[in-house]
Amino acid sequence: MSGQEPAGAAPIRVLLADDQALVRGALAALLSLESDIEVVAQTGDGTDVVALAEEHRVDVALLDIQMPVMDGLVAAGQLRVRLPDCKVLMVTTFDRPGYLRSAFEAGASGFLVKDTPSSELAAAVRRVHAGGRVIDPSLAAQSLMHGANPLTEREREVLARARAGTPVAQIAAALHLGTGTVRNHLSNAIGKTGAANRIEAAHLAREQGWI
Repeated sequence: MSGQEPAGAAPIRVLLADDQALVRGALAALLSLESDIEVVAQTGDGTDVVALAEEHRVDVALLDIQMPVMDGLVAAGQLRVRLPDCKVLMVTTFDRPGYLRSAFEAGASGFLVKDTPSSELAAAVRRVHAGGRVIDPSLAAQSLMHGANPLTEREREVLARARAGTPVAQIAAALHLGTGTVRNHLSNAIGKTGAANRIEAAHLAREQGWI
């Protein structure tokens, strides 16, 4: 098959992390059809990613962005530190331009949406394994149109917690900040998103993939 590893080369060892079992199984089945790709580990929780990648000597990790406890972006950042040779390919349902920037900031080498044809998914695994980058074309165009995430890292943290309706005092305690500082971050985030209040700001930021 065109684009595969040379005959006799070791297969590309892949880890799949997605909290939806049906999706994870479908991805595994599709990739297992490729003679040069081997799915060696699967998980539905981002907290397992680094340990599994180390245990199974993973070459490429396919990570969903939204997973319980630890999302794919955090897991990608941990992989970059612990296993810098392991390439990360984000595969997600959410084609939001902010996620694209966040993924590459976390160390990912590629970003695809889940409705990508199976042949393109396999090609993307090969490309990132070889040291290249893969970006969904439509998402790349959207990202250029929308520009960079205007929120600082601390504003993103505060707004993400505010999205669940967490009181300011609890946010402050969790992040080891003063309540006044949290309110300032929320005010800044509201201004940057053009929202009327913190809940709307969190919703808008989520829609853009900024948090």
